Amino acid sequence: MSSRTTRRSFLTGVGVLSATAAVATAASCANGGGTDGDGTDNSGADGAGGTGTGGIGDTGTVTFDGPHQAGITTPLQSHNTTVAFTLRDGVDADGARRLLRLWTDDARRLCTGGTVLADLEPELSETTGNLTVTCGFGASFFNRTKIGNRPDWLEPLPKFTGDRLDNTWGERDIVLQICGDDRTTVSHAVRVLVRGGADYARPSWSQEGFLDIPFDTDGQQGTPRNLFGFKDGTVNPDTADEQDEHVWIGEGPLAGGTCMVIRRIAFDMPEWEAADRITREVSMGRTIVEGAPIGGEKEFDEPDFEAFGDDGLPVIDTNSHIALATATGHEDTDPLLRRAYNYDLPVTVSGADDLVDAPLMDLSDTGLIFTCFQRDPRRSFIPMQRRLAEGDRLNEWIVHVGSAVFYVPPGTDEDGFWGEELFD
Repeated sequence: MSSRTTRRSFLTGVGVLSATAAVATAASCANGGGTDGDGTDNSGADGAGGTGTGGIGDTGTVTFDGPHQAGITTPLQSHNTTVAFTLRDGVDADGARRLLRLWTDDARRLCTGGTVLADLEPELSETTGNLTVTCGFGASFFNRTKIGNRPDWLEPLPKFTGDRLDNTWGERDIVLQICGDDRTTVSHAVRVLVRGGADYARPSWSQEGFLDIPFDTDGQQGTPRNLFGFKDGTVNPDTADEQDEHVWIGEGPLAGGTCMVIRRIAFDMPEWEAADRITREVSMGRTIVEGAPIGGEKEFDEPDFEAFGDDGLPVIDTNSHIALATATGHEDTDPLLRRAYNYDLPVTVSGADDLVDAPLMDLSDTGLIFTCFQRDPRRSFIPMQRRLAEGDRLNEWIVHVGSAVFYVPPGTDEDGFWGEELFD
């Protein structure tokens, strides 16, 4: 038991070192989505159903303005950089309005193939690569700016069993989730936005993630895999009706917005790699190859949680991940939209000398940036995570080390800015 605690403590420590490097990089930069009008997702290339297949040189364009921000129900892109910001001292509601107007205009230009004013490297934005920029506000944003209409659910999540949260990855004033299929385009967008907002906000943490997204012969996007080897994101509200019911806030001053939860989950890869495939599949409740629920044949088969095998035991283990994560059978839980990315960071150079002959756990910082969207986390993420924290068999190999909650305002008109309705 003591060795498990030591490994997980070290995982958190490595995360701190990596975060420090990421913030330093973003700070040096500072010093130097939506949908179509009919309410359907505008995520296709050129807003017309999508021609991009992901990868270097993809020139697809995601419509920026619309009822909802892009980067939420948009089909997954290959790269994600999520940056959290802290407002500078003295920035009030008027300053926040100027920042958001500036950022929205710059993001709109970047996402639609335009040139940002005073861009020092305009050549790097010639390929849009399905770029999206999604903006959200933390509880402290409302506290510092004194603007109204703060959602009553917008507060830090309760502490769950097994959490080893590090404020390095914690709550902040503003978040920008920047996703795309061209890594250079994403990197350039991050630098432009960090530099453009430097007078008003400083970057506080940055998380970079990636996905290898499969496509079938018809060009349809498949489900990517996490670094445990399982398909990740099979169960999601995919239709417009499901998203209207479970993702988008439907009425009131916050209508068209959503709640973003970001959890950084560290994987104990050496211990996972020591487990056999049967143990892995029983713990997840799905097969590795197809991603089918145990007892099923295909990825999207409905799990049968009432089925029993010849041995008298449930076919799907009652403490498997899918048995506890699904909203099915849990009246206190509404579905949420998962949009997770893998991360895999190298050992920091500063600590390398201390890692000679170190355990394998000390030589990796691998895991999942679990981002999800829902109307109200009290009805979605919180009850789901409470069950997982208490009984998920995957807890043997994972630990939550970061947590943040943000309100994502609705999309924009062609001359509007993020959160404009909050300032009216």
